[in-house]
Amino acid sequence: MSSNRSNSYIANRLTPENTGILLVDHQAGLILGVQDHDQNEVRRNAQALARTAKVFGLPIVATTSAPQGPNGPLLPELVGELPAGAPIIHRSGEVDAFDDPAFDAAVRAMDRPNLVIAGVITDVCLMFASLSALGRGFEVHAVTDASGTTNKLARETSLLRLQNAGATLNSTVGVISELLRDWKNPGGPGTADIFSNLAMPFYGTVSASHASASGNNG
Repeated sequence: MSSNRSNSYIANRLTPENTGILLVDHQAGLILGVQDHDQNEVRRNAQALARTAKVFGLPIVATTSAPQGPNGPLLPELVGELPAGAPIIHRSGEVDAFDDPAFDAAVRAMDRPNLVIAGVITDVCLMFASLSALGRGFEVHAVTDASGTTNKLARETSLLRLQNAGATLNSTVGVISELLRDWKNPGGPGTADIFSNLAMPFYGTVSASHASASGNNG
């Protein structure tokens, strides 16, 4: 069956060699405005993406907007997950992260055609960074469950605009699984750890139950 629509999954499948991660404004003050889904889930999924960078050796850039003001500092648990040496760009007020020359330069230095982007707030921080990345020729995966906003209507209108602009809407688990591709790959154990402890907590319970049953049967 043929289609006039390009299949970005076939043409631009996420791999450790072609993908970079951007985390935009996951700040202690802004996260309190997330009302469209669970704030702790957004926190865990942002951490999961940062840990993914370590597991798969991906470049990652984090950024904050006016962290000395009410937006607050970057979430401390997220800082703890970032790979050593990962740049954190503190913007002085630019709403679109790409309007900050240092951020723009850090993203270009990644030299990766696919960008996985998450941001708080969805309709501002994720939205404008994604639109600017698309305009610069990047393929964008907007990670909806590592982002959050003030209400569901704002989320839905934002996702429509992003999708219409050409962004791929994705989830944290979807991104990680696409990068992994095969549980036999070296990233398998690290992925299981991310799923169990951050992105899919139920998976840890299932894994522990399986291990216990296997031990009893052994």
